[in-house]
Amino acid sequence: MIQPLPPGRARLTGPYQLLGLLGAGGMGEVFLARPTAGPPALVALKTVRPDLDLDDGFRVRFRREIAAAEAVRSPHTAALVGGDASARLPWLATEYVPGPSLAEAVARGGPLPEPVVRALGAGLALALADMHAVRVLHRDLKPGNVLLGPDGPKVIDFGIAQAFDATQLTRTGVVVGSPGYISPEHVNGSRALVPASDVFCLGAVLAFAATGRGPFDDSDMAAVIFRISRGEAELSRVPPALRPLIEACLRTDPAARPTPARLADLLLPERP
Repeated sequence: MIQPLPPGRARLTGPYQLLGLLGAGGMGEVFLARPTAGPPALVALKTVRPDLDLDDGFRVRFRREIAAAEAVRSPHTAALVGGDASARLPWLATEYVPGPSLAEAVARGGPLPEPVVRALGAGLALALADMHAVRVLHRDLKPGNVLLGPDGPKVIDFGIAQAFDATQLTRTGVVVGSPGYISPEHVNGSRALVPASDVFCLGAVLAFAATGRGPFDDSDMAAVIFRISRGEAELSRVPPALRPLIEACLRTDPAARPTPARLADLLLPERP
């Protein structure tokens, strides 16, 4: 849902006029915006809260987010339009996808029918294949980072994405990703992440889409991490025909998980 701009918020960021607030987190805000000149295409503009003090490390991470989004050219991700990590308030703009997140859609309407989950999963698997083809790991695939647009699902938010061979910027002992949608490798630290780690996250996202709950949901965060590390997923409510595919994604051994391209074929065997 688009909300009014916060009181006192500047109306311009970079070459864009802010129109409304799409969402906000601990450090950043995402706005619906349009360019002040040229074609009036709407964008989702992510920037930093004005009250934060930004260190050099933050700007390096923001620059990497821009680079990761720019490297990935896929019909299954929100395309980068522009960005500036050196601005007083760093910003990046991506195409605006007019649709709810997967998290919002399931909260409003409940679990998705099996054919819809299959189509969703195939689109997300192809998004991961396109990312991995340019050596980018997403590292934070979750229901809130999947938008259900008119042309199919699109993955957003490369905030903690990194290149396969990037220098680690996360502190030792800090788990990257979102609890409940991380892989056993996430638990072991970002140096352990591989392309198959994104596939594990996708399996958790598909379980959520099919049942309305994450496969590792628990009120105790330590229990969530423990269950992920042991591969103890709750999949009893997943439709029987989907369950083996999701189980394959959630194997604790990364080498035993299907590749994104193989997963797309298994989910939609009849696709071109």
